[in-house]
Amino acid sequence: MSSAAEHKDGSTKWSSNDGRFRRQESSFRDEIAPGHASFQPQKGRYFLAAALACPWAHRAMIVRQLKGFDKVPDLLPLVTVDSFLGAEGWSFVPYDDKATDGVETAHGTGCNIPGHEQTRRIRELYLTADSNYDARCTVPIVWDNERKTIVSNESSEIIRFFNSCFNEFLPAETKDLDFYPEKLRKEIDELNEWVYDTINNGVYKSGFATTQQAYEEAVQPLFKSLERVEKILEDGREFLVGGQLTEADIRLFTTIIRFDPVYVLHFKCNLGTIRADFPQLHRWVRNLYWNYPAFKDTTDFESIKKHYTQSHKQINPSRIVAYGPVPHIKPL
Repeated sequence: MSSAAEHKDGSTKWSSNDGRFRRQESSFRDEIAPGHASFQPQKGRYFLAAALACPWAHRAMIVRQLKGFDKVPDLLPLVTVDSFLGAEGWSFVPYDDKATDGVETAHGTGCNIPGHEQTRRIRELYLTADSNYDARCTVPIVWDNERKTIVSNESSEIIRFFNSCFNEFLPAETKDLDFYPEKLRKEIDELNEWVYDTINNGVYKSGFATTQQAYEEAVQPLFKSLERVEKILEDGREFLVGGQLTEADIRLFTTIIRFDPVYVLHFKCNLGTIRADFPQLHRWVRNLYWNYPAFKDTTDFESIKKHYTQSHKQINPSRIVAYGPVPHIKPL
């Protein structure tokens, strides 16, 4: 998934004719798994392409680090794109000054995987996988160098198969980590369903709305759901479900960490802030950020803020990046 709607012809459409933002369904929905007919776990075969700015890609980066993929050479290298999302989509190399109006973007790693050094745009990978592809070229993607295709571009399913697909290569302290344990699946699924619709996607439905009615239909349920999470956390729990870190925490974190720095101002989600109006959510997000390195290490506030404010010219024509909030996240 991504926050843009670029197509092969370079056109961009941010909302439907009725003013409402509707997220595209992901097109590549396979998985890496032992014994899989097409995508078996191997070193040196796959890589993860992501945007530091994107909350959907952020999910995959967090799980990748929590599971320790980054500690095993050639297991699943990470490549990241520039923060600016232009007419040709996410880009491994910065757009020129004409495209960005001369603003300074936050650069990624580029596509430094052997054989891909000349890859400039994410869309090149999509068109290699399917020459007729004509939809949004989103991140994250898991790329298979052997079959020259995309395994998956659906973040919720990527983090699900990351949970176990490379366990045979991992050290004992991380291979047994399970963020979707059998005993908690029903509770995780139920929470994920409404959190996705009203919070994860709710900020986008608010920010990309082009009518007052569409905006209000999104922003009010968003804050009702934030209040619902606040009540869940009122007992002082560290994690959302079952007293342990699960994918429910990971999926919510990537929205909440962006809320005050971006969504309050840029997406008009200003019925309150996390730091001032949701004390339990504020405690929860700071705990994850400061006490679990995989969350802090994969959060890049510069890339996040520059992406939204510079890429969405229809919302912010001047492409000015707001200073605040200061600090981006408060200490515990």
